[in-house]
Amino acid sequence: MGTYSKLTPKGTRDILFEECAAQREARRRLSQVFSLRGYHEVLTPGLEFFDVFNLPGAAIPQQEMYKCTDNQGRLLVLRPDSTLPIARMAASRLQQRQKPLRFYYGQTVYRNSPDLSGRNDECAQMGIELMGAQGLRADLEVIAAGVEALSTCVENFRVEIGHAGFFRALADQLPLSQGEREQLRATIESKNYAALSELLDPLEPTPAVEAMRRLPRLFGGQEVLAQAERWCEGDAAQMLEYLKTLYSALGQLGLGDRLMVDLGLVQRNDYYTGMVFSAYVEDQGDAVLLGGRYDKLCEKFGAPMPAVGFSIDLDAVASLLGEGAPAPQGAEVLVFGEEGREVQALEQVAALTRAGARCESALCSTLEEALAYAREGGIPKVLWVGETTREIPVTREEEQP
Repeated sequence: MGTYSKLTPKGTRDILFEECAAQREARRRLSQVFSLRGYHEVLTPGLEFFDVFNLPGAAIPQQEMYKCTDNQGRLLVLRPDSTLPIARMAASRLQQRQKPLRFYYGQTVYRNSPDLSGRNDECAQMGIELMGAQGLRADLEVIAAGVEALSTCVENFRVEIGHAGFFRALADQLPLSQGEREQLRATIESKNYAALSELLDPLEPTPAVEAMRRLPRLFGGQEVLAQAERWCEGDAAQMLEYLKTLYSALGQLGLGDRLMVDLGLVQRNDYYTGMVFSAYVEDQGDAVLLGGRYDKLCEKFGAPMPAVGFSIDLDAVASLLGEGAPAPQGAEVLVFGEEGREVQALEQVAALTRAGARCESALCSTLEEALAYAREGGIPKVLWVGETTREIPVTREEEQP
């Protein structure tokens, strides 16, 4: 029987050296943007009770969550989302704080993705949540923060805006089960027209069915909003008017042709209630940023307040930094202590590191081995600690002391 001792689980991977440096640099850049805009860092537990993510109208599909139990048999999950636990935290611990509440986070989420989906089960994210503020000003602030944050790591990206209400209003008029509705959401999200037709063809050709069929094609510039007016009325018409205002305001931020309207923009999380937005870059199949307004979520935790936020795929952004990420730096000096001088050698290492030098302690038995190790590792000099202490350059012919 085979073992898995040398493998990582499906949807996970090891992150090494340059990738770690790129991810650390991406974290630094994004954190700086968020903190300078008045957002404060928070972290939530990696383990949460299942109930946090199983609220009516805001549930994450059970099959997407990694589950376990505590020592009392209560059902726990590995955190599949950051917004829900931050809403829990705000409701339980920060109700008396002045509003709005501004949070930013950098943590990992875990989703049990279907096979061949191309999605990682373990994903490092950074993002912000603005709770207790509503309206155009708040939406613009959050989108502007997302644009600025991405701009520090990525040169070219496209921002798409939509409205969660469009899909929900149309789906409510269709005779579909919750499972079929989620399947419909996935086909629209991926713009899989063939699968969408398979779902809609058996239904009676009502205006709602025909509108849903067009939804993933309503993508482009401001003209898309004009096209949608033909079949929108009531609340849907108000959503369009708001998107027109938002589109015009975002155009003044200098996004230009990088700003698109996508009325088929349906997020994977069902708690969004209003404006939603995403950002895409070349060579990345999924969005690198997802966000939107979720005004009904906090009330599920007993603290009603409007809210808006986004998350950035930190792994994807870090991979796009390329040459912009600092390369990992090797040691500048290797400290070797003769037999009996091991403690003095470690004292030299401590003194050098306190002074800001990058150094390694040689674990070799002889100076010859230490020099060979330094040469192979590209370390430019060896600090030999014996009766006296002296530097031996590794870039020239070494002399035995």
